[in-house]
Amino acid sequence: MTPTSDIKWLYLDVNSYFASVEQQMNPALRGRPVAVVPVMTDSTCAIAASYEAKAFGVKTGMPIWEVKKLCPDIRLVAARHDLYVRFHHRIVEEIEKHVPVTRVLSIDEVACALIGRERIRDNALSLGRKIKRGLIEKAGTCLRCSVGLAPTRLLAKIACNLKKPDGLTAIELHELPDKLLALDLRDLPGIGANMERRLRRAGIDSIAALWAISPKHARKIWGGVTGERFWYDLHGVDLPERETVRRSIGHARVLAPDYRQPDQARLVARRLILKASSRLRRLGHLAAALGLQVKLENNSRWDGELRLYQCQDTFTLLGGLERLWQGFATQHGIARIKRVAVTLHRLTPISAAVADLFGADPNVPDGDNNRRTKLSAAMDRINHRYGRDMVSFGKLPRTGMDFIGAKVAFTRIPELAEFSE
Repeated sequence: MTPTSDIKWLYLDVNSYFASVEQQMNPALRGRPVAVVPVMTDSTCAIAASYEAKAFGVKTGMPIWEVKKLCPDIRLVAARHDLYVRFHHRIVEEIEKHVPVTRVLSIDEVACALIGRERIRDNALSLGRKIKRGLIEKAGTCLRCSVGLAPTRLLAKIACNLKKPDGLTAIELHELPDKLLALDLRDLPGIGANMERRLRRAGIDSIAALWAISPKHARKIWGGVTGERFWYDLHGVDLPERETVRRSIGHARVLAPDYRQPDQARLVARRLILKASSRLRRLGHLAAALGLQVKLENNSRWDGELRLYQCQDTFTLLGGLERLWQGFATQHGIARIKRVAVTLHRLTPISAAVADLFGADPNVPDGDNNRRTKLSAAMDRINHRYGRDMVSFGKLPRTGMDFIGAKVAFTRIPELAEFSE
């Protein structure tokens, strides 16, 4: 008789990923406290910290001036997102030699659904060890990872977090909720500061109290079906995943202090539009709305949005940005700008788009619409082949080209093509 187990998921998290990649690439950084930063200035914050830095109390998101107080000898390294993406693909390739990757959750986290004999506890643990050894051989000795095994993806992530760095932990149904009771509410994925306050207002101040509520009560606290799904995930019930639809494409940049004048910030916003429009075309979508967000040095914000006829050409999107920027400039004049962001909304796949008769701008002749789109696509092809900004629209920011390369967000890994956009 084949042994059975309720382990259905393997969850892997590469420990201190950005900092570990930098230590792997530069032996002089190994064993030393390292913080990865977006720009080399004390006014920014750490986007990653090595375990040596974490031992001093350094945390992700901590201002660099505070980091230096805690750890005067820390080494700061400018982020190299293209490098992190290349390592990411190397890591995924190695994992898939052992088990198919079901879902990439972030640049350093993946989840794998287990089947058949892989679900047997000893086999699942053996699989985790093989993957960990394979990553060291493929990606390097600095790339340690933690692996969690459990009946649901949520529980597998919790198991993964129980031992860092370099952990391998399994949670089975018969161990619930005992194996979770020592955790705080905030230790559970999906429970941040706001959700914790909401739970406490509902009289839930511990894992034991959370475990005891009903699915309907969870739905009420969360304000929707997400709470009910969370309850089932936490209790080891593996529900089918819901399909997601792309809703927006956006890019943002924090400006170094020397480049916060409005004229420079406007050029950065224009360059972000070039990047977003190229992504829009590569993904095969049209946009019908454009958003601009500007954060000033005094931390006040300006937000504007413009409705568009369905488009994907750079000319139309740059024109929309100029209209939004004029609205910002009218209100804020020469105020210094800390951050700019652009977002393309109301996306529609080209295959599902309305015919040109209804979707195109009636103020632009059909021939011009087509020419604009074709010219934009031709520029994409040149830049992908010969390098970013080989051909471009107008003046580029004087901050240098590297700043505009793709950035890794918490839950989005750029495609390699983005580094030429």
